[in-house]
Amino acid sequence: MSETTATREQVIEALRQVVADSYALLGQTHLCHWNVRGPGFFALHTAFEQQYTELFVAIDEIAERVRALGSLAPGGLGNLAKMAGFNELEEDASAEDMVRHLADTNRKLVADLAKARDLAGAAEDPQSEDLMIARIQVHEKTIWMLESFLG
Repeated sequence: MSETTATREQVIEALRQVVADSYALLGQTHLCHWNVRGPGFFALHTAFEQQYTELFVAIDEIAERVRALGSLAPGGLGNLAKMAGFNELEEDASAEDMVRHLADTNRKLVADLAKARDLAGAAEDPQSEDLMIARIQVHEKTIWMLESFLG
């Protein structure tokens, strides 16, 4: 296996991890959308819906990039959850706990996006690198917005 092939495989595995992380985050965000309550309900309910809707589109784009690189995209809820390894939020969590949890989960995703970005750069794969940079920007903004809610 040449160095280029090994690096390409590393990019693919990193992208597959990002798909799993993103899908797990989508599920957690959807849970928060359904179950949030309290004085911030309307703002959070709407924000969570915007976040999971945006994530759904992004996951498709990342999974299609995995396919374009010649690999299979990961799937299955159990498999994706296992790959992501995120702690799941309780259904009856407070709005503040939901926001904290989603901010922390987005931070873990940003770390995996940065890893994929760096591997793509090393593999001279500017398409994957650009995709990861764009996703980092989205999630850093999401973290900022979530943390701003907490004060």
